Amino acid sequence: MSSFLNSLPAILPTVHVWAEKQEALILESGDPLTGSELADARRAGVAQPEKIRVLRVDTLPLPDNEDIRFVAKQIGLFSHRVAGITLGYGICLSREFHQDRLTLVHECVHVSQYEKKGGLLPFLTDYLRECIAPGYPFGALEQEALLVSRDVCRGTS
Repeated sequence: MSSFLNSLPAILPTVHVWAEKQEALILESGDPLTGSELADARRAGVAQPEKIRVLRVDTLPLPDNEDIRFVAKQIGLFSHRVAGITLGYGICLSREFHQDRLTLVHECVHVSQYEKKGGLLPFLTDYLRECIAPGYPFGALEQEALLVSRDVCRGTS
């Protein structure tokens, strides 16, 4: 995994451009959160939940760049167990999870993390680094999303 960590600075600009394009597509085509989803997003820590849009898709979008797609798959970002991807205020959910509250709240926690880190690039830098070491899903950002989403859905947040 250290080779992936060493390659991160080189691929990050391309990942960032792809993420910005995907966020724009999601924001343009996605649906706003419903009233109860807005409340959940607030409980998940999102400062501006009204900006969130959710796009339900058959399959999650993969990066166009073959090298980035390879790295993403190797670190587990596009495995069968991944139900959604969050890019800024854009959330993309696999159709089989589009009604799953826990998954949506989990992705809202990532939106909150984007807000706190100051945008796409700072979040992607930290998140991808954590996906490499200690590995997905063991990084602090992913663990926070898992824990907070469980608490919100249990009503204890």
